[in-house]
Amino acid sequence: MVFGILSAAVHVAAGAVLGQLVGGGVGLLIGAGIGLLVGAVFGWAVAAAEVYSASPRGVFLFVVDHTWSLLNTLVGAMYLALHLVFGHSLDRVTSRHSCRVNVVEGVSPRYATTLGTVCAGSGPGIQRHEDVHIFQARLLGPLYIPLVLANYVLFTIAPIWLLYHDHTGAPINRFTRYFEIGVYPHVWNEAIAYRIQGTPPR
Repeated sequence: MVFGILSAAVHVAAGAVLGQLVGGGVGLLIGAGIGLLVGAVFGWAVAAAEVYSASPRGVFLFVVDHTWSLLNTLVGAMYLALHLVFGHSLDRVTSRHSCRVNVVEGVSPRYATTLGTVCAGSGPGIQRHEDVHIFQARLLGPLYIPLVLANYVLFTIAPIWLLYHDHTGAPINRFTRYFEIGVYPHVWNEAIAYRIQGTPPR
């Protein structure tokens, strides 16, 4: 319960600060309001699923997620809120003391997706892969999302990956495969995660 309350408070404070920077006093109020909405949802999930334990590891990762990696946590909190709006379910069993929030349903039946500390549609066969993304975000903090987005843009407009792509096993023979089989598995964060667990789409 304490972690959930603290998490919600951090979201409100972050929203207020960002709002103040963008829009002064009015921005502060709007930002705090948005932070309260998103933070209340994320804080509820953290408390309800007992995501962080009171162990040194749990406390340390909570602090990392709400300081250095706060941008990733904020994005994950918004992602979680959207899932719940669409009727998706919090997976309390796999979230408990895992230092991540798992959602049962994913965006796509074919893929799990992780933003911040929120994993959607994951399972035992791919959870280590998704945990790599959480580690990457915690390690790189505010740099993680910009670096991932920059790599997607670079590999979309300048497909360097074509030089080392497996053209025989995974041919790029239609437009959608350019992104699904080409760009996506070659961006740095996915390439690392697939080396640890999972098979890139073919």
